[in-house]
Amino acid sequence: MKQKAVFLDRDGVLNVERGDYTYLPEDFILEEKVPEALALLKENGFLLIVVTNQGGLAKELFTRAQMQACHQKLQQNCRDIIDAIYYAPSHPAVSASLARKPGSLMLEKAIAKFNIDPSKSWMVGDQLRDMQAAGKVHVKGILVGPHPPETYLQQRTNLWDATQLILSHK
Repeated sequence: MKQKAVFLDRDGVLNVERGDYTYLPEDFILEEKVPEALALLKENGFLLIVVTNQGGLAKELFTRAQMQACHQKLQQNCRDIIDAIYYAPSHPAVSASLARKPGSLMLEKAIAKFNIDPSKSWMVGDQLRDMQAAGKVHVKGILVGPHPPETYLQQRTNLWDATQLILSHK
């Protein structure tokens, strides 16, 4: 049986967007109500899959170990509820990649591995490139964060509000 999933961008959705690379655990601060939103999605049968561009790796601004320490903090703060974390370590200034959003390879890999039904799945991101990646694999997108009205078809303030929208589509 195919599963449903919520794909989640990291910076600006799960943790506070600092405007700079977030790679130190002490700078990795969860957005408001993230653990509660993830728990609610999980209770409603969604797989939780993080898909994040991490171009600072290609630029050698931080190490994989530093990034993984942030992911470990995320899991600890959310009771290890996230099913998978995919990251694209490339940056256009250094290297090309099909994985990096707006490319859809991270989503495609998760869809194949977890037998996900895109028509029952969602992507929550804070950039239009997240919505473009979702569109390429026919996953519905919700743009979160401080964007002008009508920037995207479905917009919400944050992950908690996006979760309410997702759950209203039963």
